[in-house]
Amino acid sequence: QLQLVESGGGLVQPGGSLRLSCAASAFSLDRYTIGWFRQAPGKVREGLSCTSKSGESITFEESVKGRFTASRDNAKSTVYLQMNSLKPEDTAVYFCADECDIMLVRSWGQGTQVTVSS
Repeated sequence: QLQLVESGGGLVQPGGSLRLSCAASAFSLDRYTIGWFRQAPGKVREGLSCTSKSGESITFEESVKGRFTASRDNAKSTVYLQMNSLKPEDTAVYFCADECDIMLVRSWGQGTQVTVSS
């Protein structure tokens, strides 16, 4: 199974930026499709974006389009989520996973907390 570890979360003021990292155990990361998800307090886990094996990324959560961008560096076995113009409603635990459809995910990272507050 693919091992994933998220990092880069923390406390940031509204309008600020963070870049999350997802380190993967796989040597050939381009063999895997990677999804980013988040779960806010009291909310269900929701999918944010999908990065294909070829490196193409699609953001499908409307509330983060234009603000969040996923990318990958296969040489470093790492995927990233660049988050700009952060809002309080972005506060959540952010996860990466080995699939983009939540019903197909087999391997989750442990999650990293992002708190957007003044």
